[in-house]
Amino acid sequence: MLSAEADNSVPGHAAKRAAWLRAELNRHNHLYHVLSHPEISDEEYDALMRELRRLEEAHSQLRTPDSPTQRTGAPPAPEFRQVEHPVPLLSLSNVFSPEELAAWHKRVLDLLGAGQVDMTCELKVDGLALAVTYESGVLARAATRGDGVRGEDVTQNVRTIRAVPLRLSSRNVPGIVELRGEVYFPKAQFSRFNDEREAAGLPRYVNARNSASGSLRQLDSRETAKAPLDMYFYGIGYLRGGEMPATQWDLLQTLREWGCKVNDWARQARSLGEVTAAYEDARSRRDSLPLGIDGVVVKVDRLDFQQRLGYVGREPRWATAYKFPAEQAVTRLRKISVNVGRTGSLNPFAELEPVFVGGVTVSSATLHNEDDVRRKDIREGDLVIVQRAGDVIPQVAGPAPGNERGPDSRPYSVPGACPRCGQPVFRDEGEAVVRCVNARCPAQFERLLMHFASRGAMDIEGLGEKVAIALITAGLVTDVADVYTLKESREQLAGLNLANEAGAGGEKRRLGEKRADTVLAGIELSKSRPLDRVLMSLGIPHIGSENASLLARNFKSLNSLMLATAEELDAVEGIGPEIASAVAAWSANPVNREVVAKLRAAGVNPVDQTPEPPADHPLRGKTVVITGTLQKYSRQQAQDAVKAAGGKAASSVSKKTDYVVVGQEAGSKADDARRLGVRTISEAEFASLLAGGEAH
Repeated sequence: MLSAEADNSVPGHAAKRAAWLRAELNRHNHLYHVLSHPEISDEEYDALMRELRRLEEAHSQLRTPDSPTQRTGAPPAPEFRQVEHPVPLLSLSNVFSPEELAAWHKRVLDLLGAGQVDMTCELKVDGLALAVTYESGVLARAATRGDGVRGEDVTQNVRTIRAVPLRLSSRNVPGIVELRGEVYFPKAQFSRFNDEREAAGLPRYVNARNSASGSLRQLDSRETAKAPLDMYFYGIGYLRGGEMPATQWDLLQTLREWGCKVNDWARQARSLGEVTAAYEDARSRRDSLPLGIDGVVVKVDRLDFQQRLGYVGREPRWATAYKFPAEQAVTRLRKISVNVGRTGSLNPFAELEPVFVGGVTVSSATLHNEDDVRRKDIREGDLVIVQRAGDVIPQVAGPAPGNERGPDSRPYSVPGACPRCGQPVFRDEGEAVVRCVNARCPAQFERLLMHFASRGAMDIEGLGEKVAIALITAGLVTDVADVYTLKESREQLAGLNLANEAGAGGEKRRLGEKRADTVLAGIELSKSRPLDRVLMSLGIPHIGSENASLLARNFKSLNSLMLATAEELDAVEGIGPEIASAVAAWSANPVNREVVAKLRAAGVNPVDQTPEPPADHPLRGKTVVITGTLQKYSRQQAQDAVKAAGGKAASSVSKKTDYVVVGQEAGSKADDARRLGVRTISEAEFASLLAGGEAH
């Protein structure tokens, strides 16, 4: 493609003037929104913008992706495209006390085998995590966190946020780099934004964080542009064609050099005492800061140490959020009601007289479970203390001081039947949770259908939350097996109204034929999922991926599992009496048996053909961890091979690990193995064990 300078239809002076205007406007934008040091007035800035816009309208070839004219918003998109994060964008663990912080710090030192470690402290901004990718220094893509593995493509919306550079300013920028940060609503702008909404006859927003999230996830980026969102950058997800800084502190300076907005409050700390001092300083400044914060993020400073520490579950070991104490208020508990979760758990919650706490008006709060309610001795009619733990989830902490009860006050008990379907509820011995095991219970079905279609289960593309709700509302499905009859209702499927999606004129947005065909194709493809994925999808209590694999290998088919007794289930290595009892109760329910029969009739009837490993297989009963890149196996293939041999494929190293298979570019797990005295083996030794041989 010819450049504007080489295009004979664009005068050379126009191309040079447009290039100068782009650079100058981006410079002034950085001075104003990132450095807070404007050099020109708003009127002068607007005059430069009008001149550039006129040039681009006269010569469309001059319009570039990093042009400041591209910040103003684009027409509505039909839907958000899913984006897979090359490096997972995970959430942080939380600590709420000096003791919990000290325990985290000790784990870090023990894993590193060190006596001291430098740390960086940063404000925990109360906003929305975002990954912004730059290619050759130009903004190419922006995505929300989503589930940490997949997020939503919100590139057009992020272009409207003036604190986000359209082009990184330094020449020393990697070819591809993904930057991470937090989008938020500044306090003053949020207040003015609400005043403007009220003047226009619109309702005021209550919570700045939720408003920021909602504004960023508008299908019409012109609506996002109306919200004065801001962003701080704090990390690099990955890069190519460049070198990572050595420390988190250096990383923050690098982000500044690239023109990114970085919070100036950040502190360095060499000890827990210095972390505590930083935490107390942030807490004392909290109300006077221009943005909402709910704690301090503490990170191990050296990035090579971060890599060695790695992750546990979905959280990094090398960082934690030291949260501020929950804000509290006193109100009246009107009633204790029950929600029914995806797996049928009956979850009590408090209906409260509305009270303002932690920046929002709270009218309901979680009560966890029956045992917790009885332990705290919370009763209907009580004056109670309400708090927002981590400034997010409202909870009832307990009765308020001076609470007085009438003669009719009674301790709380979970109902003996499901409040929605009337079926008897079930409680495992020694478990706090009471469950409804009716697969057709309407209260749990909505959540169950979303779980059934999720990526870790049947992985039905296009069947997300909004489509699931629309299917149930329209009466097209009454159990998960009904999704396999939707091909007979294609027109109705295409005509579904989607909740919370509206067109430019405010009309309800339909699913449409293209998305309907995507859903139907995903449903058809899901029929080939293996038995363990099918078992995982059904919402059976206690059955996650590992237990589903154990059951699939031992019972081979849906029919065999449904006929198994609690004793036969308990006999499976790794399935204890509690899980066995829950699975047997689920299988004995007539409604669940009918759902499984319908699945089998629809062609969802996988048979696990994994051969039973010999009793003397060297990996039978062994726990194996894979780290690094293997030449002959993908990570999933290696883990499946371990399971097929009768072993357990674990994700982290402990003293109970038998082998750590070390591939190329192995991470911190190899170091963990050596520190704990766990045997490490090569890929060749691993292959020998799989074949029934020895690891030499």
